[in-house]
Amino acid sequence: MMRRVILGMSGASGAAIGLQVGRLLAAMDDVELHLVVTSAARRTIAHEAGNEALGRLIGLAAHFHSESDIGASIASGSFRTAGMIVAPCSMRSLAAISTGITDNLLTRAADVQLKERRRLVILARETPLHLGHLRNMVAVTEMGAVVMPPVPSFYRNPASVEDLVAHIAARAVDLLGLTDAPLMPEWRG
Repeated sequence: MMRRVILGMSGASGAAIGLQVGRLLAAMDDVELHLVVTSAARRTIAHEAGNEALGRLIGLAAHFHSESDIGASIASGSFRTAGMIVAPCSMRSLAAISTGITDNLLTRAADVQLKERRRLVILARETPLHLGHLRNMVAVTEMGAVVMPPVPSFYRNPASVEDLVAHIAARAVDLLGLTDAPLMPEWRG
């Protein structure tokens, strides 16, 4: 049985993480990847990963949805999914999600995950954080989302930026609970 998973990418820095999340989800035989990318994310992806990066990601997705298509399948609670990851999640998108402002397909799809009590993993990307950012993180957490700032773990002794990105992306996908064995090996002490 195919499980539908939504990947939303907004305009925060960290395009490499969202691209890696997309590759990990697309590589799962039983996952149907639905992708929605904001206009700000398109610009960030091109700047951080090159002009061809988004096209490659779209090629991996089973369905690519326009951010303006509020009538898309992923905008409805009747369209069952195994969850959604927003990676990276800008503070603008976080604020919209936390207040129920569904002015584009990314924020609407996230809102649907919350109202249907489905897993929503938000890789909120900004630093430093002001009180408004923190309150929005608290609000989405109280609604059932998992806020996972893309903070690298150094205890695994990463050898490259790619190692850091791979770890963060695998942890985000693991939070959806799609597999019995985690993508990121457990810490053994």
